[in-house]
Amino acid sequence: MNAIISASELASALAGPTPPVLLDVRWQLSLAAGPPFDGRAAYESGHLPGAVHVDLDRELASAPGEKGRHPLPGLEEFGAAMRRAGVSAARPVVVYDGGHGWAAARAWWLLRWTGHPDVRVLDGGLPAWEGPLETAVPEPAEGDFSLAPGALPLLDADGAAALARSGVLFDARAGERYRGEVEPIDRVGGHIPGAVSAPTTENVGPDGRFLPAAELRTRFKALGATDGTAVGVYCGSGVSAAHEVLALAVAGIPAALYVGSWSEWSSDPSRPVAVGPDPQ
Repeated sequence: MNAIISASELASALAGPTPPVLLDVRWQLSLAAGPPFDGRAAYESGHLPGAVHVDLDRELASAPGEKGRHPLPGLEEFGAAMRRAGVSAARPVVVYDGGHGWAAARAWWLLRWTGHPDVRVLDGGLPAWEGPLETAVPEPAEGDFSLAPGALPLLDADGAAALARSGVLFDARAGERYRGEVEPIDRVGGHIPGAVSAPTTENVGPDGRFLPAAELRTRFKALGATDGTAVGVYCGSGVSAAHEVLALAVAGIPAALYVGSWSEWSSDPSRPVAVGPDPQ
């Protein structure tokens, strides 16, 4: 099953006999310089017909702490949030955001990791949608989704360090953060020793849509994701890395996600840090 869906394919699916559950996960990384982004307000100003708002910080993550800025949510809380949104195992789900794709990919990953069999991300997000929007807030019937975590591979800090030595560990952040030239959020700049720079932004075209699967496959193989090589991804806090795991899925390459990512790794002064363009 393809992990993404085009706007035209989604329009057809919504008109079909079993329309997907739509989740609106608009989110932006908020820095101290400005007011935080209000995903709920964006949703209420206009969303895909029937879509339900999902809050990344509250429903797709637990509170920031030693496990990073966006640790895994509690399973009970996540399951309850998904059922409130109408998610059931027998009904497909389509997730979208404002076009960046990161938040939608985080929701996609969590649903797939907890065992939902049919989840896709709207390629290009809301800007790709050419149909009408609505402002009415739906009240979906309670879903029956029962979580079975472990359907996708998950890394902790030790696992990420080991994979950087035994396979390939991609760093999905911008190159300047990987090299340690700037670090606007975390305690220290740099990367996990052995990790390979693979910015998420290079997986999409100017319109925010994923590159064709063959191009993505060529990109990742050139970076070390050759046949038989175990692959993992991290970023700042496990959000843009989920987008890279999604891009790898489009390319047909399974990959593990290190959810804690650099925000967890760098918070411990005893963990090694590499800087510069060399992985080591």
